[in-house]
Amino acid sequence: MEPSRSEMSILPNGKGQDLGEEMFFNLGNAIMGSGILGLAYAMANTGILLFLFLLTAVAGLSCYSIHLLLKSSGIVGIRSYEQLGFRAFGITGKMAAGIAITLQNIGAMSSYLYIVKSEFPLVLQAFLKADTSSGEWYLNGNYLVVLVSLSVILPLALMKQLGYLGYTSGFSLSCMVFFLSVIYKKFQILCPFEEFSSNSTLALAHVANVTVNHGYHNGHVMVDDSNCSPQMFTINTHTAYTIPILAFAFVCHPEVLPIYTELRNPTQRKMQHISNISILIMYTMYFLAALFGYLTFYTNVEAELLHTYSRIDPYDTLILCVRLAVLTAVTLTVPIVLFPVRRAIQEMMFPNKTFNWIRHVAIAVILLTFINILVIFAPNILGIFGIIGATSAPCLIFIFPAVFYIRIVPKDKEPMRSTPKIFAACFAGLGMLFMIMSLSFIIIDWTTGSSSALGGH
Repeated sequence: MEPSRSEMSILPNGKGQDLGEEMFFNLGNAIMGSGILGLAYAMANTGILLFLFLLTAVAGLSCYSIHLLLKSSGIVGIRSYEQLGFRAFGITGKMAAGIAITLQNIGAMSSYLYIVKSEFPLVLQAFLKADTSSGEWYLNGNYLVVLVSLSVILPLALMKQLGYLGYTSGFSLSCMVFFLSVIYKKFQILCPFEEFSSNSTLALAHVANVTVNHGYHNGHVMVDDSNCSPQMFTINTHTAYTIPILAFAFVCHPEVLPIYTELRNPTQRKMQHISNISILIMYTMYFLAALFGYLTFYTNVEAELLHTYSRIDPYDTLILCVRLAVLTAVTLTVPIVLFPVRRAIQEMMFPNKTFNWIRHVAIAVILLTFINILVIFAPNILGIFGIIGATSAPCLIFIFPAVFYIRIVPKDKEPMRSTPKIFAACFAGLGMLFMIMSLSFIIIDWTTGSSSALGGH
């Protein structure tokens, strides 16, 4: 079967251009992102064992949903999420898929740029030994996020082919791997920890002579932390954010089919193998980051893990290096995530149009402008994790792959009562259950005002 027009817009002549190695980096980078910074917070509100169960379940279900997408794609010869939706449910399915992809990836890019907004000023402050209250423009996160968007993200986002970003993806992924070096701080920070006091004279002296001893005594204020033992199983008002954070952390499905398209000699088995290995590696990294982040701060861990380390010592060398690595990673990930959003908008607004550079540039500029506005006015990152993880993420991971599979696979090959379609129907039902429960609990949490204290996270 001839490739769809959406494929032709991705690659000249519809031919694959890249090897599996670059595609592994692209998919791994699409999975790995800002979600890793919220996992320690999720573990603090579920306990180690419950978190491990939920993490394993979401990772396994993500592999299964990719299997459904690839099988549906193989049957009809379509390698575009939106076109699968059109094949399954007509224009309604195409619009639903396009809207879900757009919302998910706008949320992802917003979280990435929110990290730039919150972490970049701290990096500059540490390098320049400056005071954040000085009012200098280069310590203002709003100015910095716009500057990074214009100078780094936009040029990369204007590339026509996703495969060219494989090299930046590999570097970005290695930066996120370096994030795991925060594990070392578990063996350095005592519990209860001592909070850095930027207002004291001793703290200013500490800036000039940073130490890495266990105590962190000078220029710090003791934090009242009565709970310094790990919990295996915990339920509280913030547990509702756990599944959305996990779903947010594993969403890579809009990128799967474009990456499949750009494989050399693409086969369903090869793409499934790339997906499984990528998810397994990210699963391991996620668990390690969550476990050691939680075991360092316990109930004091914040929704954005690096901010918790700032409470210990904002000038610590290792944490500064980790901040730089995370900033590099999320900055280089934004163009990867922008690609399916741009394609989804083109599919919805210009379904039968060939590639056009003016339209290509205009969509990228408008998207980045809109996301920058969201980031500038966003109160915290937890709201991004919660809402996107509870709405578009279940649609892309659970509901759409399952219902597309049920509609696309011919009944003569797999009757409606066949085991694969029954599993797919249960899978879609599970996604609906996750969505309803997560949204309900998050709304309850908001209405009770218990999340108001998280505004600065």
